Amino acid sequence: MRGLTAGEAAEREDVLAAAVVEAVQGTSAYAGSIFLRSRDHRAIVLAATCGVPPSLLGGWRLIAASSPIPVAVAYTSGRTVHLANAEETMRRFPQLAVALPYAFGSCSVPVRAGGELFGSLAIVWPASPGSEGLSKAQRRHLRSVAGRLGDSLAELRARTGYPVECELGTAAIETPAHSAAAVQVGLFDWNLGSGILSADDAFCSIFGLDPGAFDGRPGTLASCLHPGDRAAFRACAREAAEGRITARRLRVQERREGGETFRTVELWGRVPQAGNAVTHLVGAAVDARAGLAAVAAVERMQDGLFSLAPDGRVTYANRSALRLLDVSADEVQGQCLWDVLPWLSDPSIEYRHRSAMISQARSSFLVSRPPDQWLAFSLHPRPDGVTGLVVPTNRPSSAGAAAAPPPTSAPATAPARLGAMYHVLQLSSALTEAVTTRQVCEVVSDQLLPAFGGQQVAIYAVRNKAMHLLHHTGHHETFLDWLHGVPLHARLPGTETLTSGAPLFIESQKDLARGYPGIPTGQVSSWVYLPLLASGRPVGTCVLGFDESHHFTEKDRSVLTALAGLIAQALERARLYDSEFAVAHGLQQALLPHRLPKVPGIRTVARYLPATSGMDIGGDWYDVIPTGSGAVCLVIGDVEGHSIAAAATMAQLRSAVRAFAAASHAPGDVMSGVNRTLIDLDSDLLASCCYIHLETHRDHAHAVTAGHPSPLLRLPDGTTTALDLDVGTLLGVDHASTYTPTRIDLPPGSVLALYTDGLVEKPGTDIGMGIDRLRVSLAHARADSLDELADRLLHHARGSPYRADDIALLLTEHGSSGTVNRSV
Repeated sequence: MRGLTAGEAAEREDVLAAAVVEAVQGTSAYAGSIFLRSRDHRAIVLAATCGVPPSLLGGWRLIAASSPIPVAVAYTSGRTVHLANAEETMRRFPQLAVALPYAFGSCSVPVRAGGELFGSLAIVWPASPGSEGLSKAQRRHLRSVAGRLGDSLAELRARTGYPVECELGTAAIETPAHSAAAVQVGLFDWNLGSGILSADDAFCSIFGLDPGAFDGRPGTLASCLHPGDRAAFRACAREAAEGRITARRLRVQERREGGETFRTVELWGRVPQAGNAVTHLVGAAVDARAGLAAVAAVERMQDGLFSLAPDGRVTYANRSALRLLDVSADEVQGQCLWDVLPWLSDPSIEYRHRSAMISQARSSFLVSRPPDQWLAFSLHPRPDGVTGLVVPTNRPSSAGAAAAPPPTSAPATAPARLGAMYHVLQLSSALTEAVTTRQVCEVVSDQLLPAFGGQQVAIYAVRNKAMHLLHHTGHHETFLDWLHGVPLHARLPGTETLTSGAPLFIESQKDLARGYPGIPTGQVSSWVYLPLLASGRPVGTCVLGFDESHHFTEKDRSVLTALAGLIAQALERARLYDSEFAVAHGLQQALLPHRLPKVPGIRTVARYLPATSGMDIGGDWYDVIPTGSGAVCLVIGDVEGHSIAAAATMAQLRSAVRAFAAASHAPGDVMSGVNRTLIDLDSDLLASCCYIHLETHRDHAHAVTAGHPSPLLRLPDGTTTALDLDVGTLLGVDHASTYTPTRIDLPPGSVLALYTDGLVEKPGTDIGMGIDRLRVSLAHARADSLDELADRLLHHARGSPYRADDIALLLTEHGSSGTVNRSV
C-alpha cells in the first residue's frame, strides 16, 4: 500500500471539510464533526470539524467504538441517532449528558459506502427544553451528505489504495464558523489565472513576511495557515475560480515577540471586469476587535469588554477589561484566561465558557480577584466565539454562591482543571475498558496527572504482605523507590494509608518531615497516598507526586477518595484476569505440539498467535502426524469460540485425528470419524478442519476439508494458487456427513501453506480478499528458510494491536534440500 501524494492528501482533506460544512449549513446546527474508524476498527477518531475547535471537545477526540456515545452508536449500528434536546440526551445517553451537561441537541449519522461503515457525522445545535430538534427534511439532508462522503472516501480508496481509516494522533481538519464582517487591516490579492499572489506591507508585517522578499507563491501563505484551515483555503480557491465564493474566515499564524498566535483572515472572490474569465481570490486580515462597534468608543468605555475565540483564547480586551483583570494585553493575547490568571483557574470558569459555546446560551458568574475585588462576568456566545463583559460589583451576600478563588497558597502556575464529575466519569469509563494490570495503571496515569496537575504517579500492589511496585510514570526515576519491598506493618505513609483505610494528603516537605521524619523527599514537594481497598481487603496504594507545594481543596480530596475505590476495583479485576491469562496461556501451550516431528523428505514449521482480546485461549490447532507407512498427515483446525471449552474440544479433536490417522484410515474416513466424534461429545461447538495425507516418496498428496479455508500451494517457480478442494460441511453439523478427498500435485520444492481464518479474515471485508492477499504475500515473499517465510507471512498480524481471532499457520516444503526456493 502506497501513501497518498500531496494532491491526493489535499483531495481527502477537501472532501472531509466540504462534507462537514455542508452538514452544518444545511441544518439549524452551528457546529459539526466527522469521526472515522481507526485502523484496528476498535475506535473512531475525530477527522474534521466545523464551528467547534477540537480543544472544546475535551477527551472526545478518540472514542471507543463500543462506547455508549451517539457518534459511536451511529457508527456501530449504522443508524441515525437524533437527540432533540438535553432531556432526551439524559434519558438515552446519561453518560454523555453527565460529561457534557449543556442545553444542546445533536444528530449523528453513519458514514458508509454500500454495506461498509467508515465512521459517523454529527452536528449540534442550541436546544431549549421541549424543542423537537431537526425536521425530517434536515435529517434526510444530513444522511445524504454522509452518504456522499462515504462514496467519495470509497472512490478515493479504490483509486489510490489508501485506506479510509484515520490514524490515531492525526490532526483534525478544522473549518471555523462563519462570522460577521470586521475591520480589515492588511490585504492580499491572488490572481488565479497567473498564480501570482501579492500582499501589501501591512499584511506582510502582521504575518512576519518580508515585503521585499515575498515570493508571491500561494504555498508560502498556505504554510502560515493553521493546519486545520488548509483544506478550506484550497476550497476557497476552487470556489473563486468558479465565481461562487462567499466570505469565509481562516486563521493565519502571526509571529510576534513573546510567541506565536493566530490572526483571522477573511477571503472572498472578485472578478475584475464583466466577462473577464480571470478571477481573483482576495483576502484581508481582520482586526481582532471586529464586532465591538467603533474601536475608539470601545476603548473609552468604563465596562470591560473582551472577545474569546471558540476555544477560549483571548482575541481582544479593551483597556477597562485589562485594568479590571490586572493584566497587560501581551499577557492575555492568544491565551485562555484560566491559564493565565490563578484566581480564574477554578474548573467552573472553564465549564462556564464550554457551556456557553455548546449551548449557545448567555452565562453569568461572579469571581473574587485577590485581595477583595469582586467582578461580575457575562458571556455572550456566537458560533464564531464569545463576547465577554466584566464589571466591578459588590461582595455577594452569600459568597459561597459565587465562583470562589482558589486558596492563595496555590502556585501561580497551577493548571486549569475540568470539573470533578467529568474526571470521575472519564476515569470510570476508561477503567471499564482496561483489562490487564498494565492497562489499568496506564489509564490511572493518563487520567489523574492532567486532572490534578501532578507530575508523578506510582502504583504499588500488596503481595506476600509487602509492597511491590507495579507502575511508575514521571520524570523522577527514583520516585518512591524506597517503598518497594516494605512490609505492610512498617510506619510509612504508603503502608499506613492501607492499614487505616484513609487517604493521606501531604502538602509540603515540612508536613512530611513532621509526620514521617527521615523519609527521602527527592524533588517532590506534595504527595497524595490513596489506599486501594476492594471488598475490605488491601489491594495496594496509588501515590501522586507534585513538584511544587500543592493545596488540596475539599473537592480535590473528596474526588480523589472516590477515585481510589474505582482504581482498587479495576486493579483487583485486572490482577484476577492476569492470573487467568497465565493459566490459559499455559494450557494453550500444553495443548499444542511442543515440537514438530522430523520427517525425511519434507520440512515443516508452525506458528500460533493468540487473539489480543478475551482469555488468550482458543480452539485453533495444528499437527504433523507421521504414519507407519512412510507417509505424513498435515492437520489444521479451528474450533469456534475463545474459552476453556473451545480449548478442551480442540484437544479432543486433535486426539481423534491422531487415532484415526494411526489406524491408517483414508483421508475421507478420518474426517468422517472426527465429525462423528465431535457430535458424540455433545459440546454444541462447531469446528473446521483441513487434513492432507502426503506420501514423502511421491509428488502428490490427497486433501480433504471440512468448511476450512483452502490451503495455498507455491510452486518452485513462485506461482501460487489457492487449492480448489471439494469442501465438506463443518464438523459437528450432521452425523452422516461425508468428505471427498482431492488429489494435489506437489513438485519437489513446492510449499504448502495451511492456516486458520484469523490470518485472512477482517471485519467488514470478504474472506476471499484476505486469502488473495495472503496468496500474493506467499508468492512474493523472499526468504532463506521456511522459518523466515513463516515470520514474513505473520509480520503484519504480529504488529496489529488488535486481533479478533487466533491465528495458526503450518508451512510444509516438499522434496527440498531445506532452502526455500526464492524465485518469484
